[in-house]
Amino acid sequence: MSDHGLRHRLVAILAADVAGYSRLMAQDERATLAALDAARGVFKLRIDANQGRVIDMAGDSVLAAFDSASGAVSAALEIQKALAITSEAFPEERRMRFRIGVHLGDVIEKSDGTVYGDGVNIAARLEGLAEPGGITVSGMVHEAVRNRVAAQFADLGEQSVKNIATPVRAFRVARDASAAAPPARAPAALPLPGKPSIAVLPFTNMGGDAEHEYFADGIVEDIITELSRYSELFVIARNSTFTYKGRAVKVQDVHRDLGVHYVVEGSVRRAGNRVRVTVQLIDATTGNHVWAERYDRDFVDLFDLQDELTRAIVATLPGRLGAAEVERLRRKPPSDMAAFDYLLAGKIHHHRATPEDNDEALRLLDKAIALDPQFAQAHAWKACTLGQAAERGFRDPPEKFLMLAWEEINKAVALDENDVECHRLLCEVCIETRQLDQAMMHNERALAMNPNDPRLVAQKGEVLTWLGQPTEAVEWLKTAMRLDPHGAPARAHLLGRALFGARQYGEALEAFRRIRSPRHGHLAFMAACAAQLGRDDEARERVAAAVARKPGLTIGTFVQGLFYGKASDREHLAAGLRKAGLPE
Repeated sequence: MSDHGLRHRLVAILAADVAGYSRLMAQDERATLAALDAARGVFKLRIDANQGRVIDMAGDSVLAAFDSASGAVSAALEIQKALAITSEAFPEERRMRFRIGVHLGDVIEKSDGTVYGDGVNIAARLEGLAEPGGITVSGMVHEAVRNRVAAQFADLGEQSVKNIATPVRAFRVARDASAAAPPARAPAALPLPGKPSIAVLPFTNMGGDAEHEYFADGIVEDIITELSRYSELFVIARNSTFTYKGRAVKVQDVHRDLGVHYVVEGSVRRAGNRVRVTVQLIDATTGNHVWAERYDRDFVDLFDLQDELTRAIVATLPGRLGAAEVERLRRKPPSDMAAFDYLLAGKIHHHRATPEDNDEALRLLDKAIALDPQFAQAHAWKACTLGQAAERGFRDPPEKFLMLAWEEINKAVALDENDVECHRLLCEVCIETRQLDQAMMHNERALAMNPNDPRLVAQKGEVLTWLGQPTEAVEWLKTAMRLDPHGAPARAHLLGRALFGARQYGEALEAFRRIRSPRHGHLAFMAACAAQLGRDDEARERVAAAVARKPGLTIGTFVQGLFYGKASDREHLAAGLRKAGLPE
């Protein structure tokens, strides 16, 4: 040990994190945190039992050190076995699976037990190569434990990993020969759409400054938005692509998971008023690079840079329309780039959807508006954030914040009548006030400007349902789910309502069953579906569950609270609820 409290040691490092953690949190934050706490208990128990020690459990990750490689591998095997057993009680899509990587190498250990060095970095990279529920180890670990643990090893060959100069030999680990295959069966690949399809993955913030992480995210969001304006492209939504943020991912996995032909990856390095953006377009079916470019610009040129990136990406896609047929709808850039900065930061906090982030988003958006009062997008996003506060109960009374949201929407439309967000939000307000024809008008205006936005596509399906056109609504809602596969459960209730209106009760019931935490309204629709199918016992159970969540629930109060434009649709639902036994 040196005078500075540092010493070099040869240790086995175990690194782990949750596969698809962002997706799980988006679906059910509370349940995900509870599952994470339970998993941490398993890690602590098995690490201690194998003479290891936990170094860190930040976020959804685990870092541990062992004096022997066999102890680390034994702990990893025991952890994955225990977690597999406990996860069997959950639906497939809600199961929390960890990736684990193990490496034996030199580290620098501080007096407080913290470790640093390539040994830690390589373990983390090996973890990124593991399948969900699986274990990957380095060649050094394989040599050390080959005859000492009851496990099988599948040679993955030399792997090039980020920030490590030389390739790393990797092995997949399993308890027996039959388990040497990936522990979690990969889902069937989604079919490729009939037109060029693309997923823009989160860019890496190369500057290392967490303060500018929002800037890298904001660039990606804008590229997704701009690409989505081209009706000849099938563009995967932000909600689905951002589940890959912070992960080492193979583009072939993105092709399989999202059903896309092309993937865009990139990095952003910002220093003062200069920004460097590096972008590469990859054929996800083969892994071959189609195109790559680096852009060095002054930050004040950001909008021109975004246009240049979008045109360059679209120009290389096969099957694209001629340049004369590609129409670009421009948004009004703010006069002050600092206002744009605040907007990007506000949007990031809005997406996190917690009371604290909602407050911070409003503060940042107010700063953007103060710097540029004519910035329509800032007013639109402030309206969206105020609506989020009212809808999720972040602020009281909700009526006041809905009124404030309406004021901001009107300001945004007055400033820029061609703004997509303004028309999307106006559609929502018109639905709430039962102005369905006006709602459809605003939705169609927004869709004309951004035809691939899954929020707008799903919104059209919802409006069609209320207008009494459920069969057409079903097709729009299925398209929205295809555009945003990871967001499909959040739109399941919209599809369920449309299918019920189309008299497809069995499919409607299946759609409602995809909802993670059904509310009383969802249960009421499920009761009506079951009753129409003659499943009387199930119908009564659903009614009882709905009333338990909403005491005093009646047919009259529930049906009148919905936005059906036709009396026949209200009576159709009332008849199903009556069969199910819900009081009048």
